[in-house]
Amino acid sequence: MSGARVLITGAAGFVGRHLSAHLAACGDEVLGVDRHHFPGAHHPGVDITDAAAVAAMLDELRPTAIYHLAGWADVGGSWKAPVEAFRANAEGTLNVLSAAVDAGVERVLAVSSADVYGKVEPTELPLTEDSPLRPASPYAASKVAADYLGLQAWLGRGLPVLRVRAFNHLGPGQTDKFVAPAIASRIARAERDGDTEPLPIGDLSARRDFTDVRDVVRAYRLLMEQGEPGEVYNVCSGTDLAVQDLADQLLAQARIPLRFETDPALLRPVEVPVLRGSHDRLTEATGWEPEISIRQTLTDLLEDWRERVAAEG
Repeated sequence: MSGARVLITGAAGFVGRHLSAHLAACGDEVLGVDRHHFPGAHHPGVDITDAAAVAAMLDELRPTAIYHLAGWADVGGSWKAPVEAFRANAEGTLNVLSAAVDAGVERVLAVSSADVYGKVEPTELPLTEDSPLRPASPYAASKVAADYLGLQAWLGRGLPVLRVRAFNHLGPGQTDKFVAPAIASRIARAERDGDTEPLPIGDLSARRDFTDVRDVVRAYRLLMEQGEPGEVYNVCSGTDLAVQDLADQLLAQARIPLRFETDPALLRPVEVPVLRGSHDRLTEATGWEPEISIRQTLTDLLEDWRERVAAEG
């Protein structure tokens, strides 16, 4: 689908900005929309839980393909707002897929999350696309619903949907609602202020499969071109790393002596101990492999936060 007219929902978000840049560099005509209007947007802000607004937007823009990224992304926050998370991820996805059918969209890549796998035992790793789904948070449950709405759209309505279960991804531009950028932002502010007090942090023992966002968006485009409609693909590095390791690597780059201290307020009601995936199906379909090292990712992330903090004044 090289040179396609593609729409990105959630284009103003962390992944959306990286995906927009990558698709444009590959020669695609990129249409970006988001809940809030932003510079360069191709349509006024659209809330994906508003079915009529979504339908009108697709009828106007008429994309060839859609990368559906928009939705609720805050896992921890979903415990306090489960209804809002479910509406954004499940109802929002249903609205996008239904409107895509009516607008004659040729291909949709719907992004879900590895959180759908939930609580797993070490003996069950690495997780494949055939692993059981055991959502442990309201966010994860909403993503299970969105995932299967994508499958239903293919089986029931013939819409060529490719589903993606993305594991944790990192990189410059990421909000500090997530663990690695939260650590990077606290280091950057401590450096600016000369503050060596212990930095608050949540659970350091959890292990996750981290991939650089720039590798992630490369996988998305490859899947849009070469993936099989109706299929689901993990996007992951295939290795797991403890949050403690991330913190240690970032602290090693700090310009002043710093340490972390666990803050009970930052602990989630349920924490999945370990997630590690297999990207074999993705690699077999597209030849994709992760290229950017975690060390490089964390360096770029910390430099990005230093620049943002400096701009705060």
